[in-house]
Amino acid sequence: MTPFLELQAVTKAYDRHLAVDAVSFSVPRGRVFGLLGPNGAGKTTTIRMITGIIGPDSGTILFDGEPLAPAHARRMGYMPEERGLYKKVKVLEQVVYLLMLKGLSRQAATRAAHQWLDRLGLEAWKNRNTTDLSKGMHQKVQFITTVAHQPSLLILDEPFSGLDPVNARVVEEEIMRLRDEGATIIFSTHRLEQVEEFCDYIVLINQGKVILQDEITAVRQRFRKNLYALEFAGDPASLSRLQGVQLSEVTARSALMHAPDDAAAREALRQILDLPLELHKFELHLPSLNDIFIELVSGQAA
Repeated sequence: MTPFLELQAVTKAYDRHLAVDAVSFSVPRGRVFGLLGPNGAGKTTTIRMITGIIGPDSGTILFDGEPLAPAHARRMGYMPEERGLYKKVKVLEQVVYLLMLKGLSRQAATRAAHQWLDRLGLEAWKNRNTTDLSKGMHQKVQFITTVAHQPSLLILDEPFSGLDPVNARVVEEEIMRLRDEGATIIFSTHRLEQVEEFCDYIVLINQGKVILQDEITAVRQRFRKNLYALEFAGDPASLSRLQGVQLSEVTARSALMHAPDDAAAREALRQILDLPLELHKFELHLPSLNDIFIELVSGQAA
């Protein structure tokens, strides 16, 4: 797939600290891409270089096939983890002003602001200062200022922070709608279950270096441990008859089975079907992104 954004051996150092060390990855066009890493890994520095806030010491960033230039900023929407709304400015006035900075006319910015405030349930608060808003409302206003100018590239850093489940679902639906309309989205969060839900591809950065990048499905397959989840009805003691596999976490209705290879798993399934059990599930147990993240980052630290 044609990448929308490419980083080629991008490096950035602060004094004697190498924050980003020859990082290379490609963000596919029109997809949601997870940018992951522990605290201090270099994610924020990478995002700041992508947005043009700071420049790399070396390497190349390509935006839609072109070397990154200041003019590309208007085609981006960046929602940082540290929020940046003006406290004593009315909501509507603030949204319009920030959209005009992205190149919209006052008329177009006002129209977009009203549409988005209504869509996210904030129209009644348009003439209130942001100091009057709850944390969740503040987050939704920040989201509006990030997306209402219809950017080609969205960078969302912890976009659900402070949102209750209902409003989180509203923002999730808007992110998916923007993706379906063609936006390319970089999603950064420590909530890896959200990454599994939203993202198609991921890159994992640690200590300034890329240590993993691929489609999520391929990553989970790569780190599979040949574990199979079993669910059944009947006497679990009969599972002790299985040969060539190991069982763990056996309960009255479930168990985990480790097979050395696929052939052993198929043979175990044949044996299970001959046991006095009613088999309800026999499924390859793939590791979560959280498990993979911990394994890789902890291993590199060691």
